[in-house]
Amino acid sequence: MTNRLSRRGALKAVISAGTMAMIEPAFVSQPSSPLTIGSTPVEVAVRTVSASTVRVTILPSNNAAGILPNSDGALVDRDWGPPIAPSRSPEGELSFRSGKLNISILRDPLTIAVARDNGNPVQKLSIEEEIRFSIDGGVLLGLGQGGPQFDRRGQVDSMVSGQGGYELGTHGARVPIQFLISTAGWGMFVHSPIGQFDLRGDMGRLHSFAPGSAFDVFIIVGGKPTEILGEYASITGLPEMPPLWSFGYQQSHRTLDSPDAILSEARTFREKKLPCDAMIYLGTGFCPNGWNTDNGEFAWNARAFPDPPKAIEQLHRDHFKVVLHIVLEGTTLTGSVNDRCTASPLPSGRTADGHWPPDRQVSCYWPFHKLLADLGVDGWWPDQGDRLDASSRLARIRMYFEGQQMYRPNQRVYALHRNGYAGMQRYAAFLWSGDVLSKWETLKTHIPVAINTGLSGIPFWGTDIGGFIPTEEYTGELFARWFQFAAFCPLFRAHGRDWKLHRPWGWSTGEIGYPETPSYHPSPQELHNPSIEPICRKYLELRYRLMPYIYSAARETCDSGVPMMRALWLHDPDDPAAVARGDEYLFGRDLLVAPVFEQGASRRSLYLPRGRWYDFWTHEMHEGGREITRAVDLGTIPLYVRAGAGLPMGPLKQYTSEQVDGAITVTVFPEADGSSSLYEDDGETFNFRNGQYMRLDMHWQDSARKLTLALARGARMLRSAPLQIQLKVAGAEREIHVAFKGDPVTISL
Repeated sequence: MTNRLSRRGALKAVISAGTMAMIEPAFVSQPSSPLTIGSTPVEVAVRTVSASTVRVTILPSNNAAGILPNSDGALVDRDWGPPIAPSRSPEGELSFRSGKLNISILRDPLTIAVARDNGNPVQKLSIEEEIRFSIDGGVLLGLGQGGPQFDRRGQVDSMVSGQGGYELGTHGARVPIQFLISTAGWGMFVHSPIGQFDLRGDMGRLHSFAPGSAFDVFIIVGGKPTEILGEYASITGLPEMPPLWSFGYQQSHRTLDSPDAILSEARTFREKKLPCDAMIYLGTGFCPNGWNTDNGEFAWNARAFPDPPKAIEQLHRDHFKVVLHIVLEGTTLTGSVNDRCTASPLPSGRTADGHWPPDRQVSCYWPFHKLLADLGVDGWWPDQGDRLDASSRLARIRMYFEGQQMYRPNQRVYALHRNGYAGMQRYAAFLWSGDVLSKWETLKTHIPVAINTGLSGIPFWGTDIGGFIPTEEYTGELFARWFQFAAFCPLFRAHGRDWKLHRPWGWSTGEIGYPETPSYHPSPQELHNPSIEPICRKYLELRYRLMPYIYSAARETCDSGVPMMRALWLHDPDDPAAVARGDEYLFGRDLLVAPVFEQGASRRSLYLPRGRWYDFWTHEMHEGGREITRAVDLGTIPLYVRAGAGLPMGPLKQYTSEQVDGAITVTVFPEADGSSSLYEDDGETFNFRNGQYMRLDMHWQDSARKLTLALARGARMLRSAPLQIQLKVAGAEREIHVAFKGDPVTISL
């Protein structure tokens, strides 16, 4: 972990050095009286985080040490610096400057106003028995996963985590992240307290604030939307890079058949040549026959896995990763894997009387995982934990990231979580949306859910393909449409009850697997639908061919904090129609995805932002800045590529690490200048931190019809042989083969 800390340390040094130059207090005379909230004396501390971000902390005056509320783990580990203004105020107004921002503090009621350096107001906080804040102008986004969509304005959100919140069936589990971002150009991260956001009316309100408690908020004033997200990443951390295989297809199982059938299920993928990277196994407790003896336990179930080492060896030989479902309940989980275990011995699951221990230490719980790691288990699926408090949810996520590295120090970690908290991205955490219903409305709603989750700093997200609980709406058509959507999510994973209908070939076998939904009775004709498997194959193959683009987008996310699934607003903030659009998104910078979410649809209306766009399937060019309608059949969803992009695609693989012959194909979409990149590393280790990566920068000059290829600064060639690239222009037949050896080259197209 040394190099990671060095990178963060370097960032901290730069920020700290910059902070000293930004302090420009405008009021230096002796204050006359303490500030109060009601009758409670308080201390106000304003700290410069960057030229465009300030941290405002309000503490009761009896907190003589001025201790900042940092203990929940959400914030990056850095020196936040001293306050830049007096903590008391004269009878009038205290004004001072922080970077590019003007700050004012007034009393009666205590009010903190933030304006741009040109004087334009951005945010005003009024702190009394509740906290009021400005929400003028713009669409309000963020606030984590779930809850009312798309624009948060006009809603009340209690910030309650778990499956018991707002409209679970269609909107998914709630993972509250108190980061509110406005398309008017500002962001606000309320670090403390966790409260209820009331976004009705002209002013927003944060309830659950008591005058004797701490209030800690970061206010970001942005230029570009991507800069706001970058500032948030400087507060809670940049995402960590997951392994390459985690972006491949993952097949989840529920009630298992015989041991032979389990291995045969995996071999079927290879025999059918349906690409897949991971087999995921549920635990016994949520199904009659899972991988273990019961939920929360780490002992193998002999009915399913009589010889676990042999089964894992066979799955690895067939080039599958093995991921196991792990359940933990309780209310608190504290500490880290490096602490000394000081608690009394507890079982991994329930106690002898059938209860879950409410409190655990990470250092006492993590060692239960070692036997599984020693057997070669590749990833974890930590389920449940809805009752864990915020810091415990983050401690659990951190546990899997740091714990696995105790056993495999230079291997990246995969863990798929159902709960989360601000800062979880630092631990390469994946999140899925919980136990949703198999309904068309769920599929439709999950498009804006994905956008808001990404804008909240959680980039690696996905769903149970097809929905978790079947309803009368669950058909092969719905599964196919959901599969298409999931092919353009960071997490590409099928899971759900009646699980055999969640396989790519599941709608042609006539069987649903162990029946788990008494109210679900699909027609025999629906269970013999030969049209679904070819559609799944089409999008599996497309996903794997797009892996160079997808993996490059993941690297960009880890470098910038900008999510992989992006609101149109992020790259088109001056296009009002794009800003307001929540039923489509960008996957990476250059690929626009408009999932089909209506039963029986033959057409899909969508908006193309300003500029020129190309239909991915036909290469037909369209002028943007307008609504268009695209004809669709069941095998097609609208995909569009931004003009100026160089879209990299690789040869077809059956799993991400497969070594196959074939060049990288880069298709240039003309009619605009543009820049793109292709990123590669070993896909497994942290060696990229030491410069062991290749990033190829591609610059297209449209008027000259020339493409320049060059290694990015700090990058290197990883292969002993040249990188084989097949170049072409969309709509043209000519192709040019380039053997790129590392030196810059310009090609006329």
